Amino acid sequence: MRHNVRGRKLGRTTAHRTAMFRNQLAALIAHERIVTTLPKAKELRPVAERVITRGRTDTIHARRWVRGWLPDRDLVKKVFDDIAPRFSDRPGGYLRITKLGPRNGDAAEMAVLEFVREE
Repeated sequence: MRHNVRGRKLGRTTAHRTAMFRNQLAALIAHERIVTTLPKAKELRPVAERVITRGRTDTIHARRWVRGWLPDRDLVKKVFDDIAPRFSDRPGGYLRITKLGPRNGDAAEMAVLEFVREE
């Protein structure tokens, strides 16, 4: 039984999974919207939301923590200067997952992961 077993393995080793999430997070920050499979989007959302929450407090510790997840300094700057200030009054829920339907090749359920637009 899988009681209290958190997260999906996605058929990858831990290092591969972490590297994949870092790359997807970098693409999400750069383009503010990515298309991926539904299980990957569901696993990436908590990671991305933690990064944005850290971006709301502009301290050296927060910048170094975010730098551990993002491979590029320009993306770290974008998190702290552009993306996090947009959500300064919002207490979480910065991302939206929209289902797209099955992919043509293997019928994997696809989804769009994007930032919620603040009015």
